[in-house]
Amino acid sequence: MSGVYEIYVKDHFAAAHALKGYDGNCSRIHGHNWIVEAYIQCTKLNKLGFGIDFRDVKGVVKDVLSKLDHTNLNDILEFGSINPTSENLSKLIYKELSLRLNTDHIKVTRIMVFESPGCGSSYQEI
Repeated sequence: MSGVYEIYVKDHFAAAHALKGYDGNCSRIHGHNWIVEAYIQCTKLNKLGFGIDFRDVKGVVKDVLSKLDHTNLNDILEFGSINPTSENLSKLIYKELSLRLNTDHIKVTRIMVFESPGCGSSYQEI
């Protein structure tokens, strides 16, 4: 039986958004301290026993989140025609990390985004 290793890193950023077309308070601009968890699967380990170095993953996550930090998410090009919901945000981060981290043996498998304690979403491709 072959196995797979999974690692994850957790980071955060602060950003505002407003949900267009929403009937409630969230239609007004408001902010969150977003928490992001990135899950990466590895099918092989290198000679040191790493699937991928945490430091490398943290660096890429930090770089992707730095483009979102202290912004109004509605002003970001990718959210021009869609609402910057936690669902859409988790997909955006997934796509960005996948472009930078995926190899034949390493794959971003899931991104979890929390907009407040106990509330969030995840995105993965099946």
